[in-house]
Amino acid sequence: MELLLHDVALPMRHPFTISHGTTVVQENLVVELREDPWRGYGEGASSHAYKEFTAASMRQALEAARPQIEAAVCDDPSALWQRLLPVLGQNRFALCALDQALHDLWGKKLGQPVWKLWGLELRNLPLSNYTIGIDTVDRMVAKMREFDGWPIYKIKLGTPDDVAIVRELRRHTPAIFRVDANTAWSVDQALAIAPELKALGVEFIEQPLPAGDWEGMKRLYARSALPVIADESCLVEEDVPRCAGHFHGINIKLTKAGGLTPARRMIRQARELGLKVMVGCMAESTIGISAIGQLLPLLDYVDMDGAILIAEDIAQGVRLDRGRAVFPPENGTGVHEVRLPGNL
Repeated sequence: MELLLHDVALPMRHPFTISHGTTVVQENLVVELREDPWRGYGEGASSHAYKEFTAASMRQALEAARPQIEAAVCDDPSALWQRLLPVLGQNRFALCALDQALHDLWGKKLGQPVWKLWGLELRNLPLSNYTIGIDTVDRMVAKMREFDGWPIYKIKLGTPDDVAIVRELRRHTPAIFRVDANTAWSVDQALAIAPELKALGVEFIEQPLPAGDWEGMKRLYARSALPVIADESCLVEEDVPRCAGHFHGINIKLTKAGGLTPARRMIRQARELGLKVMVGCMAESTIGISAIGQLLPLLDYVDMDGAILIAEDIAQGVRLDRGRAVFPPENGTGVHEVRLPGNL
């Protein structure tokens, strides 16, 4: 295999604000693996919440592992992930981008979509939400109207006016709401807000408390009027067992977990523990979103709107039609027509 690394700057459709900060341009790293005539693609997304994992740090980690990567044979992505873990394990964001590219290349070489190679079927797939970042309430309404008719909206919260925001948005749509506080609330706030949100048609609350507040989450889990889903509290496989008894479900981010390989194991763990399973995205292109799409048959919920949140995409692949995933005929993860610096 030949390893190519591409820095990509993805302007956001609108400035995207959550409780951790605002993104105007998303800086990601795309991994391209070449094994003629095939090309495999994966994406690592930077994050305000995890400042040490930048496109530059991902590139540095992958360059250090280049000899092992380029000497490998892409015949079993999961086995190769395990062999590379000692080298890349300190940078799961880089490992994610590589693992996605390995799966894409693997499927293309075998002439099958990844989901089919895993023995899955595209039936009864969950619908994706469209995310509304924190803004003035008028702008949040305008953002929702820009993508009118979606069945589910996820509303980013963490302001002094959270309930008022949801109440105003409810006036403009009958859609299901999900809310994500991104660690911004206290236990008392969450307990007070949850009944009002439930009355406004909210399905669940994502990561209401700081990630390390396990005692608070235990109290909230026992008394909350709405289910609570872990995000920042569930980064890697080792976090899943602890979420039982503290959350009703987990939101797996491929970037944080290290790719598709650990995500599948996290899903199995969660099922064994009776937890609901969601996979979420960062602000990323269709390259990263198409990898998420391979997991859809295994999920209860999905948030895979990242490529819609950016102003201009850099690839074709799995796309959303008002929340419904549409799969391309291409093999691997479905990524094709990729437009990257250096190979436009």
